Amino acid sequence: MLIATINSSIVLIALPDIFRGIGINPLDPTKTSYLLWLMMSFLIVTAVLVVAFGRLGDMYGRARMYNLGFAVFTVSSIMLAVTWMTGDAAALWLIGWRVVQGIGGAFLMANSSAILTDAFPADQRGLALGINGVAAIAGSFLGLVIGGLLAPVNWHWVFLVSVPFGVIGTAWAYLRLRDTGVRERAAMDWAGNITFAVGLIAIMVAITYGLQPYAGHPMGWTNPWVVAALVGGLAVLALFAAIERRAANPLFDLSLFRIRAFGLGNLANLMSSLGRGGLQFILIIWLQGIWLPLHGYSFAETPLWAGIYMLPMTVGFLISAPLSGVLSDRCGARLLTTGGMLVSAATFYALTVLPVDFDYRLFAGLLLVNGIGMGMFAAPNRAAIMNSLPPGSRGAGSGMTATFQNAAMVLSIGIFFSLIIIGLTASLPSALSGGLTGNGVPAPDAARIAQLPAVAVLFAAFLGYNPVEQLLGPSLAQLPPERVEFLTGRSFFPNLVTHPFSDGLHVAFWFAIAACVIAAAASWFAGDQNTRVQQPVRIPGPLGGGHQVQLDARPDQGQPAGLGRAHSVLGGDRSAVAGNDP
Repeated sequence: MLIATINSSIVLIALPDIFRGIGINPLDPTKTSYLLWLMMSFLIVTAVLVVAFGRLGDMYGRARMYNLGFAVFTVSSIMLAVTWMTGDAAALWLIGWRVVQGIGGAFLMANSSAILTDAFPADQRGLALGINGVAAIAGSFLGLVIGGLLAPVNWHWVFLVSVPFGVIGTAWAYLRLRDTGVRERAAMDWAGNITFAVGLIAIMVAITYGLQPYAGHPMGWTNPWVVAALVGGLAVLALFAAIERRAANPLFDLSLFRIRAFGLGNLANLMSSLGRGGLQFILIIWLQGIWLPLHGYSFAETPLWAGIYMLPMTVGFLISAPLSGVLSDRCGARLLTTGGMLVSAATFYALTVLPVDFDYRLFAGLLLVNGIGMGMFAAPNRAAIMNSLPPGSRGAGSGMTATFQNAAMVLSIGIFFSLIIIGLTASLPSALSGGLTGNGVPAPDAARIAQLPAVAVLFAAFLGYNPVEQLLGPSLAQLPPERVEFLTGRSFFPNLVTHPFSDGLHVAFWFAIAACVIAAAASWFAGDQNTRVQQPVRIPGPLGGGHQVQLDARPDQGQPAGLGRAHSVLGGDRSAVAGNDP
């Protein structure tokens, strides 16, 4: 899980070096799609496929599907690392193998939680899933630092770094990992698989292209193809829901949502991912485009240092996630998940009142507390969801949860970018025009640059490029050297965009606050009844002295609430028997 999530974020920081290495300018309007697809393809593929791969794990063995994912992931990492082409061919090669890498990642993500749930008793799952959650979230931030360190040396290394782990992990998994869960042999729900994939891919592709300018508009949400893909995708997903209600062996078992802990837990997970997903991108842009240049860092250095300065959030998560997992095993998930989301909402509010040129100590403290809040939520939420599932549905249920999380990441990127661009579009043109003409740039050139889509400025800051140098291009040759030095220096652009960026930043953070509050409400109403288990008790047995059983307080699907599962522990063997609770 750590390697999978490192690879989902390592490319973000390495993008400038990758594009320089293959000889493409990602800010060229004809090449922007390469930038977006290299960023989004991994997330889109995992979001689409995790449910199907989780269902395959239920049917044919979770360890087998997990092992296959490790092998696919490793092969794709090798193929990415050996990229030898340049230009469009190299970009298409990288995007294609990122898609394959996403397929391997989907196998891993869909089955890891289910394997852990099978392997651990209910009163230890919070800790186990908490450690797994730490790996997942920590990887997304460690990838930024690792990418920032390796990419300037050789961009191929950002893909090569996971190969040794993949080779060792593949060999270990095939030799040592065994299935302990319940298998449910069934026919594959092809109609459900196809409609789900088509509908979700249409929506994800629409979000990707909605971020690009269209016909004089700052974004592409008015593009007929984007609108058609959104509407068509939603229509196909509605058809998918109708198919699943009638399918004998559905891909998306909608009856699972009748389990309150599963339904509300997934709603909370979805909203938490919406709030957290875009945060990473916003903080990168904030640090790389404004704060780091103002504090003496060159634009080329900002990708690495942005990752380093965001580490307090990872530290907070590493501290709280395992601890909250242990506490949820003992006292339930409700207070931890609800409290974690409220803490996160409070830190988002504090970020709205923080000046754009902030004191880093205060910023680091807010990131630390935000990470603690997210960690308080993550492990208990996942444990509550997985504990609520019947054993035969854990792979599909885990895949459904991963789908909500990954789809929310893509959706949140679209939402946060859109909100920031809306804020920039309102005031950036006048700020650019006035700032450039006031510093000697000819009025026609300043007017042309002021009319460029705000997304160009945003992507330049996100990639660690010098935005003014990219925007002015040949026009710089017409200016005196001292004026060029000032315009392309570390203070002109950050000071110019501080106010416009602040407007968009506040709107984005208020969206995150709303998402966290909804997640907190869903967590509260999900309750605790499906997360706590009774301690093992001794009952009379056929061997004379009785033997120990552990009563799981959650009802299995299809059984009345008073009917639990007793896990008999006798000589190290664990078997499940049904019986009436006292």
